[in-house]
Amino acid sequence: MGTKHHSKIKLYMVSLGPGDPELVTIKALKALKNCGAICIPTKSADNSFKRSITHKIVTRLMEEFGFDKPILPIYSPMNFKHDDWQYQVDIIQKGIKKYGSVSFVTLGDSAIYSTVYYLLDIIKKQDKKLYKKSEVIAGITSFSYASSQMKKPLCLGDTAFKIVPLLDKEVPSTTVYMRPKIGMETETIKENGKIYTFENLNMLGETVTKGKIKKVRKYMTLFIDFIKWK
Repeated sequence: MGTKHHSKIKLYMVSLGPGDPELVTIKALKALKNCGAICIPTKSADNSFKRSITHKIVTRLMEEFGFDKPILPIYSPMNFKHDDWQYQVDIIQKGIKKYGSVSFVTLGDSAIYSTVYYLLDIIKKQDKKLYKKSEVIAGITSFSYASSQMKKPLCLGDTAFKIVPLLDKEVPSTTVYMRPKIGMETETIKENGKIYTFENLNMLGETVTKGKIKKVRKYMTLFIDFIKWK
């Protein structure tokens, strides 16, 4: 499955945050303003948006910031079935062919239990050119917002922070290692999945390394050991 030739093909996977339009990032807003159309998931089989928080956020942003985009409804039942994800990818593909660039929106942050990566996995297999033209835009999580509301930190000093799904079984975990000391050796960092090293993210000297570096060079360094979910 390939995309029609278009000079500005772009797929934005846009995180909208935890429900308040004011918590949408500037980067997410720019993606919505710059794309050709916006794909909005709905749990209603008739493609209506009666219960859609994402639709309310997008329409509010369009009204407040003075832009208007075609809305492409995507029926998204919470079945976690490949056929459902394939259907959503097909809608995205049609949108790309017609409008050139498309934003697919999701609540919260795309990194946390989002459909986004199921869709990108399919796109990567079926249309590598579109996959390379895709961009995931991070958002504010529900728990970071909840922390701010209570004026209580999720982690502070020598403490850790865990996300625990309430399931009746043991599940694999992605682990984030952060706050290292400059010069420390990394042999004690365990690798259970696929680990990456991130240094000075969004700053001068930003580097991303597949695997873990042997010695920490910069304080703003974090390691993420991603689970092997496929």
